[in-house]
Amino acid sequence: MNNKILTLFAALCLILISCDETTEGIGTSLTDNVDHLEVAASLFNVTSRSVAVDSVVSRNTTGYLGRIRDPETGAYITGDFMTQFNMLEGYNLEKKDSIVSRDEYGEIIADSCEIRLFYTSYYGDSLATMKMTVHEMSRPMTEGVIYYSDFDPMENGYVREGGLHKSHTYTLVNTSELDEKNKERKTNEDPYVNNICIRLNEPYTDRNGVTYNNFGTYIIRTYYDHPEYFKNSDQFIRNVLPGLYFKMTGGLGSMAYITVPQLNIYYSVYTNGKITSHTTLLSGTEEILQTTKVTNDPEIINQLVNDGSCTYIKGPAGIFTEVTFPVDEIMAGHDNDTINTAKLVLNRLNNTIHSDYVLPAPKTLLMVEKDSVTSFFEKGKVANYKNSFLTNYSSSLNTYSFSNIGAMISHLYAIKKAGLQRDPDWLIHHPNWNKVIIMPVKANYVTMSNMSILTSVSNDMSLTSTRLVGGYGQQQLQLNVIYSKFK
Repeated sequence: MNNKILTLFAALCLILISCDETTEGIGTSLTDNVDHLEVAASLFNVTSRSVAVDSVVSRNTTGYLGRIRDPETGAYITGDFMTQFNMLEGYNLEKKDSIVSRDEYGEIIADSCEIRLFYTSYYGDSLATMKMTVHEMSRPMTEGVIYYSDFDPMENGYVREGGLHKSHTYTLVNTSELDEKNKERKTNEDPYVNNICIRLNEPYTDRNGVTYNNFGTYIIRTYYDHPEYFKNSDQFIRNVLPGLYFKMTGGLGSMAYITVPQLNIYYSVYTNGKITSHTTLLSGTEEILQTTKVTNDPEIINQLVNDGSCTYIKGPAGIFTEVTFPVDEIMAGHDNDTINTAKLVLNRLNNTIHSDYVLPAPKTLLMVEKDSVTSFFEKGKVANYKNSFLTNYSSSLNTYSFSNIGAMISHLYAIKKAGLQRDPDWLIHHPNWNKVIIMPVKANYVTMSNMSILTSVSNDMSLTSTRLVGGYGQQQLQLNVIYSKFK
């Protein structure tokens, strides 16, 4: 494409971008302004490479539990997670003397207790045999601390020695329970939700050395002895149950996306001459803390990073793509011009193997300055389309397009100019000034007055993987820039 065609195309794009629903004065605006408007377009080569990621901020309402092997790269990924339980204001049980079940000493006991980990989606084989261990936390995760995906509660002393310790073997789909529930369920009831069920009916010894017939009995006796501990979530977490840590210990082939961890306690009550069964439940919700620990295969990750034939985006906390913009070249001779548009298209490379379990491509990508990645997530920022941008995967084009990142180029250039004015050696101390990171994220929106408003951006902790055109020594990416200025 020659320069004349590019310039004509740029002018047409600029006119279309400038149009809105108001047509009043359009003839005057075209006559008075376009004749004095100079438009130019240029293409610039952009370099990219893969960078390994050791960890990301783990701030999600979904827990990831399992161990899988990426069929395309051979990389192993393990997910362990910790959850606390929410105590609703006004939580209460029936009167103590109405509890039917008692031990030989006349003390109340729970009939049974269980944990159910409800999941709405998963990756892999739902019939793969997996094994985990449930650990009781010795103390709550520290309030106000930002936890990363490499944080290990066991290594950091958060797991109680001698506390609840239950091994459990499971498959994601429990066919016998599913069949039983489907037979019992009436047509107007909610459908059965898949879950991992862990029974806690073995004897349990608390921190004071008192032994109970099961974990549920510990909870309900503590309620009657110390009702103040059940006033809110903070009191409950500090005094009764700091949390549970679910750690994978065996198996391969599935990863569950846990949306609701639930602790159920069953007991019997005598009222009005009848004995009825009751259930009290505690759930993990977004109001309390949940973290996921992600373990990647470092040897495979390093092999992929050193593959210069492409770049990778592999989540969670695996590999991101780094892009270096030739900002000085883009701005050379254009200090007084406006960058109307700057478009970067990332072409996705199709998978090289066919498998039912190929990891999906990420749905949403974030572009953010390399040196700002940490602060972006720790401070809970959202994309502002100045120095951080979002884009979604286009399945029809097999691309991710950042359609207008002109503000990013201008921002980077302004930062460099200001930095050099303060310190002639600024570039030495800021080698990443013209680099951005492209990474998978989860963007949350709310709808107000028929408008979608971005409310949060967090690291995508689900399993994703894709290859992109680029990499050192390979086909370079191209940035299409359109400038304008009034003469």
